[in-house]
Amino acid sequence: MNRGPRVLHRVIMPVDRDPDVLGLYVEGEVVHGPAEPGERPVAVDSAEITGRRSLVVPPAARISFCTYFNAFPAGHWRRWSVLGEVRLRIAVRGEATVIVYRSTAKGHQQRVESIEFDSEATVGREIRLDLQPFIDGGWYWFDVLAGARPAVLERAEWVADGDVAQGTVTVGITSFNRPKFAHDQLVALAGSGDVLDVIDEILVVDQGSDRVEDADGFAATAEALGGRLRVVDQANLGGSGGFSRAMEETLAAGRSGYVLLLDDDVVAEPESVLRLVAFADHARTPAIVGGHMFDLYDRPVLHAMAENIAPYRWWMVPARNTEYWHDLSEEPLRETPWMHQRSDADFNGWWMCLIPADVLRKIGLSLPVFIKWDDIEYGVRARAAGIPTVPLPGAAVWHVPWRDKDNDLDWQAYFQERNRIICAMLHSPYERAGNMLKESFIMVTKHAMAMQYSTAELMLRGIEDVFHGPEHLHGSIGTKLAELRAVRAGFTDAETRKDLEEFPTVRRRRPPRKGRDAVSPPSGRPDTIRRALAAGVKQLTPVDDFARRHPQTTVPHIDQRWWVLSRYDSALVSSADGTRASWYRRDPRRFRDLMRRNTALHARLYREWDELTRAYRLALPEITSPERWRETFDAAGPAAR
Repeated sequence: MNRGPRVLHRVIMPVDRDPDVLGLYVEGEVVHGPAEPGERPVAVDSAEITGRRSLVVPPAARISFCTYFNAFPAGHWRRWSVLGEVRLRIAVRGEATVIVYRSTAKGHQQRVESIEFDSEATVGREIRLDLQPFIDGGWYWFDVLAGARPAVLERAEWVADGDVAQGTVTVGITSFNRPKFAHDQLVALAGSGDVLDVIDEILVVDQGSDRVEDADGFAATAEALGGRLRVVDQANLGGSGGFSRAMEETLAAGRSGYVLLLDDDVVAEPESVLRLVAFADHARTPAIVGGHMFDLYDRPVLHAMAENIAPYRWWMVPARNTEYWHDLSEEPLRETPWMHQRSDADFNGWWMCLIPADVLRKIGLSLPVFIKWDDIEYGVRARAAGIPTVPLPGAAVWHVPWRDKDNDLDWQAYFQERNRIICAMLHSPYERAGNMLKESFIMVTKHAMAMQYSTAELMLRGIEDVFHGPEHLHGSIGTKLAELRAVRAGFTDAETRKDLEEFPTVRRRRPPRKGRDAVSPPSGRPDTIRRALAAGVKQLTPVDDFARRHPQTTVPHIDQRWWVLSRYDSALVSSADGTRASWYRRDPRRFRDLMRRNTALHARLYREWDELTRAYRLALPEITSPERWRETFDAAGPAAR
């Protein structure tokens, strides 16, 4: 392994020519160049990207690297690394002024130093920069101002002195029937140049019937990866089973200091691999280092800067003073003060997450929960063992957004409910997880009042399975999904059609009273209670026969709230991705059955909470051990083709 000065964070340009992501890399008038055949010539008054690490700034123009991917997150390095300073190393030719700036945790900009360049040959310069003032947050970045002649930035990087060994990583991609997505990731890694130098192995855990090995060009990609690629054929054990396989294989091989978990429905910025490894190498103590998630379909939108668990609710929330779904094209880093404050996290999603092998040895592998809450539980478990999770700015993927999925309504509702409860039993600091049981009861009730009976049923089955104890987790991980899909198939609200014309015509026996069809959200607690009581009474009344034959209305996905749907006897409701619709029909008998079980199960949970908590906590080391997981892998066998 190489020792000596280490590159921590290289200044980079976008891999592709997508104009939507340019602002995440460079601020100012910038275009890709040289122009490809058929494209318009490069504008003479714009900076021109000429390579992965270089660009040309025209005379009298100015560009800035106060951007997500190229500013240096000094606050994170100050808090979590052993470093006391960094150096900006920059190479420029032409006539230029390079001005270095920093921000405070309050988002205030401060000028630090400037360097003059005036040479036809490339000139390299360095600036030492102190990390001490960044305990609460802040960034470093620089601007390039061209003089009377163009300025060419050949390269720039943030480096550190020291004697820290270079770590290496096994990349673990869990894939299920997304062969093109998974293969595209492999192509990106194969073309990432020296990023491959820190990768020991790329492990694709393929759990589907549509195989990544059948993707067009797979053989050539495997060859380009130079023997680093291995595909593991495994029965579908969900995300927790796929990622645990990557963890276990990393430990068994004994080569890598880290495992990097990647979802199969993401597009990664390849440079993130180097940044995550460099940060983990310099961490004060072993740390989980996560990449951020951007919206794959709206690429400047950042899902979250950091996420925490609200302990009294036991639900995920954005870190203090941050927000979800921040659009950096509307409010870039320079204009978003809260992004300059260091945000600490309880966990990082496993769309991109680097975990040290030493952490795997200390706290084990994933909880065997198939999908949902596995990454959250792992981060909280690690925190309890003194291992921080650090979402690192500048390391990221673009991921299919949650808002385009019906994750909380389809079969995943079972895992969301069961796994949230188990995670709370394992880690909540409050008696009976604070407010969680009440929230759970209310959520099932809301789904039942909204005619989402399949969702309510699966949530109740999730609660029922909690009572089976920790031994059921490994035993059912390979069979539960098929069972849930069979259950859900028996509900009309789970049946979908591609077009509204495939359903009976929308008609009503009588028009809405006084034409009041639109429904506003509840205006406060008294109004919420009043509407809930009225909706509950309505659920027990007979259904209009006409509504059994004809939907009374159409409800777009954005409006599918309990206070809207509970007013109808039937409705056509569209899916989150806008491709399909379902016919919801009120069923008083089913509603009564669901509410009876909802009440009984939550009462039982309340009574047996302490006993179940002791059982799950006692079993945690065994059910997350590499040895127990290996038994599950061997028993599951390969994926069905």
